[in-house]
Amino acid sequence: MKLKNKKVLTVVEHDFEDSELIYPHYRLQEEGAIAHIVGKEAGKTYIGKNGVPVVTDYSFDQINIEEYDAILVPGGWAPDKLRRYKEVIDMVTFMNDQKRPIGQICHAGWVLISANILEGKKVTSTPGIRDDMENAGATWHNDEVVVDGHIISSRRPPDLPAYGRALVEVIGK
Repeated sequence: MKLKNKKVLTVVEHDFEDSELIYPHYRLQEEGAIAHIVGKEAGKTYIGKNGVPVVTDYSFDQINIEEYDAILVPGGWAPDKLRRYKEVIDMVTFMNDQKRPIGQICHAGWVLISANILEGKKVTSTPGIRDDMENAGATWHNDEVVVDGHIISSRRPPDLPAYGRALVEVIGK
């Protein structure tokens, strides 16, 4: 198991892209990671765009981000909500400052934009937010996954296998 004892946090809000949360969450667990889902409220059921429910393990204010090795932001419409939480921006900023892995897929780039961490980075995302990513100073690539140091980005659900492999590789280092 490549990720034994690694702790990974996934942030969630309603209207997340179901597969972009579920697939990486279980993929990392398969590799031995301790994977927690966190939202504004602990023990709350959040519903994805396609109706998949997830229950949070913790609330944002219960998390000590220093205990985590990586953070994931799934896409969908949730990132537009997540980027409004100071706690989420603080967690992403901390992970960036510490050069710990940050995974983002699809519209999740909005959170990284709001955290102001994309200047000079190579990334991908859903093409719909390409302009946003470039306006934040990133160089956008139309590839299934882009790894720039500790930032792992992907476009959309069909790219999940490549995204999952990249997450395991980067978090496992």
